[in-house]
Amino acid sequence: MKKFDKERVLLGLAAPLLAIVVAFLVTALVLAVTGKEPFNAFSIMFDYGSKSDSQVYIVNKATTYYLAGIAVAIGFRMNLFNIGVDGQYRLAAFFAAALGGALTLPGPVQIPLIILCAMLVGAMWAGIAGLLKVTRGVSEVVSTIMLNAIATAIIGYLLQQGRLGHLDQAGTKVSTKPIPESARFFEFPTQPAPVWGFIVVAVIVGVAYWFTLSRTRFGFDLRTVGQSGSAAQASGVNVKKMVLTSMLISGAAAGLVGMPTLLNDSYEYSGDFPVGIGFTGIAIALLGRNHPVGIALGALLWAFLERGSGQLEFEGYDKEIVGVIQGVIVLCVVIAYEVVRRYGLKRQQRQVGAKLAAQARSNGTGNNGNGNTDKQEVSA
Repeated sequence: MKKFDKERVLLGLAAPLLAIVVAFLVTALVLAVTGKEPFNAFSIMFDYGSKSDSQVYIVNKATTYYLAGIAVAIGFRMNLFNIGVDGQYRLAAFFAAALGGALTLPGPVQIPLIILCAMLVGAMWAGIAGLLKVTRGVSEVVSTIMLNAIATAIIGYLLQQGRLGHLDQAGTKVSTKPIPESARFFEFPTQPAPVWGFIVVAVIVGVAYWFTLSRTRFGFDLRTVGQSGSAAQASGVNVKKMVLTSMLISGAAAGLVGMPTLLNDSYEYSGDFPVGIGFTGIAIALLGRNHPVGIALGALLWAFLERGSGQLEFEGYDKEIVGVIQGVIVLCVVIAYEVVRRYGLKRQQRQVGAKLAAQARSNGTGNNGNGNTDKQEVSA
């Protein structure tokens, strides 16, 4: 690896590590001010998070968070702020659950249909925001926020008895019809609980994301439009088409966010289906700097912090302290990236300046030598 590449990697790691360290220091200060022992709280979190059942929980939770982070990162690379991942994955999971409960097909046929349905619904819902942006200039931030609210209303309307909802035998919960056992995703038989098999799909999505952005013409055009739309337009890239396509792909990835829970855990959509994962994906994408490996580490960290929050409550600490850690991490990540970026830019400028100065001195020495030689020849 070249020296420049090593420096770039180190600078890339410096920002999230700096943010995490500062976040824990700020949290320790908050705990100390409130009269609580900060290091004891951190010890409780790490001890509980290292248990075998916690490790399984963290991996399963991180699978969902990772998919949300990838969905958000796709928009970020295009300089698009897709806040609508939350509504996209919930609406996608709802219709996928309704489809899965209505069909009775062999698993190898029904599982891909459920996943495809979720991706199509997510893409279509995100496509509305993309279409509004390229045709009417509506900010994707505004449109996706409104679409989140509309998605919630649609789910609330359809998830009723007599429509797509079914009342359970106890008469206490309305949900979609349960997915048959043949259409449930496989699991890894770990102890004390299984690891969701959808982690394999998450890995495939991450590899596809990296390959598309780094090794294809489409990925190059996408990154170019994200950095400078006018420059991309001048080079022949259809910017509006790229914006719409990126929103569709981001929505399709968002449609997968609810699939680990649906196909490996709940097997139905009800009022207690997880919400808010789309907003968590924004924080994780920022923490991972839109890189698939960084997003994976950010998802694991987020799941670890959430796991530790429950144990803190039993030990007399407020579980909201984990929210403080997460919030400070997000804030510090933005600041740390900017600090590291400026440091890296100044360092590159100094290196370039040193090389130019050395080259100028070398050229100057050569000219003087030639000049002296010429003078000697004229004297002779």
